[in-house]
Amino acid sequence: MEHEYFFPPHDGISLASLAAQIGAELEDENHADRLIHSVSPVYRAKRGQICYILSRKNREELQTCEASAILCDRALRSLVPDHIPVLLSKTPHTAFAMAGAILHPKAMRPLTTAEKAEGVSPAAFVDPTARLEPGVVVEPMAVIGAHVEIGSGTRIGAGAVIGEHVRIGRECSISSGASILAALIGNNVIIHNGARIGQDGFGYAPGPRGMLKIVQVGRVIIQDHVEIGANTTIDRGTMDDTVIGEGTKIDNLVQIGHNVRIGRHCGIVSQVGIAGSAKIGDGVMLGGACGVNGHITIGDGAQIAAMSGVLADVPPGERYGGVPARPLKDYLREVAATLGQADSRAKEKGGKNG
Repeated sequence: MEHEYFFPPHDGISLASLAAQIGAELEDENHADRLIHSVSPVYRAKRGQICYILSRKNREELQTCEASAILCDRALRSLVPDHIPVLLSKTPHTAFAMAGAILHPKAMRPLTTAEKAEGVSPAAFVDPTARLEPGVVVEPMAVIGAHVEIGSGTRIGAGAVIGEHVRIGRECSISSGASILAALIGNNVIIHNGARIGQDGFGYAPGPRGMLKIVQVGRVIIQDHVEIGANTTIDRGTMDDTVIGEGTKIDNLVQIGHNVRIGRHCGIVSQVGIAGSAKIGDGVMLGGACGVNGHITIGDGAQIAAMSGVLADVPPGERYGGVPARPLKDYLREVAATLGQADSRAKEKGGKNG
């Protein structure tokens, strides 16, 4: 399948130059001038493309690979056919990510409706009190509210809504259909299509005729270099702030409740739900569809397995899994024991039937 219509190939960068920029070692300098135009998976890589391998699982695919270069660790060098130049890296996954950014810069930001647009579209609405630095792009049907401040190089996508008094830093991408209210956003932040930032948190008190709404007057603070996936929702604080730390990456379809504080450089995968006032430390990784209870703390560097239910505090650096979440070794041991018992019962039943 061709992808060049949406993400055109690079005009060409020499293998030597690419290796230098991504910190890899070109094994054979005779291939230094070979041009690389795009990235590809191993199984369908062609001339002008670069791919990478992380394990011996790619052994069979390599036999038919026609890539112009392969990135790999020295331990896997022997798997690469002799006709394919090798770039050696201790961290090939990271090096490949860097190569992709060089070869396909357009794909590093959300697709827009008017890639070459400049300035404010006549079909957008910008309140007269809003302050936009030079170089801001506002696409058709976007709405910029009163007293908004937006930094240079930021792009506001078609149909996005930026509520009054919101501040957005420089070189940000706010994608089509996103809405941002009661928020302060740093520099180089990417917010994908349909994300909802700064709406009411879920807070109610019991009343004589049902639940009474608790006022939500806090903010959302999003620090530099954060990326927020499509249709993710981040509630504003009740009276304090909801905070997303620098460099944190949040997948699509994540729900973050009011007053949640997430540290720096965390990874939060799709369908995670974090209840109000939870505290997530720096470098925490939350697997897909995790549920995190409110008012608990997950310590720095902790990792939570997919589909886990975290009901109580998790110490720093620990790996937890299961429902309720507990140390991963204990959880896996319990799963193995349960499966073993089930297998024994099945064999016993089969023997009786036989």
